[in-house]
Amino acid sequence: MIEVDLNALDGALASGAPVIDVREADEYAQARVPGVTLIPLSEFVARVDEIPEAEVVYVICGVGGRSLQAAEYLNARGINAVSVAGGTSAWMQSGRPIESGA
Repeated sequence: MIEVDLNALDGALASGAPVIDVREADEYAQARVPGVTLIPLSEFVARVDEIPEAEVVYVICGVGGRSLQAAEYLNARGINAVSVAGGTSAWMQSGRPIESGA
């Protein structure tokens, strides 16, 4: 399983699992899921060592394309990672809370 839905993300956030946002800094500042960590896809390979060890690492982007790339990269490195289908857009459309600012 490489893609999960928003309900799985809710559970991950509640349990303290790492959630990595791979959008660029300007997108992250506009709106994000509370509690995510920013590691832009453009810096991802260089910063992969910053990803905490966990049973599952959740990766989110705008709509799901970039997070899928990042999750596939992590899985190839032996890190169990999943992409959040629909991304931050789906999160906002669902009415869930967001954060903004740098």
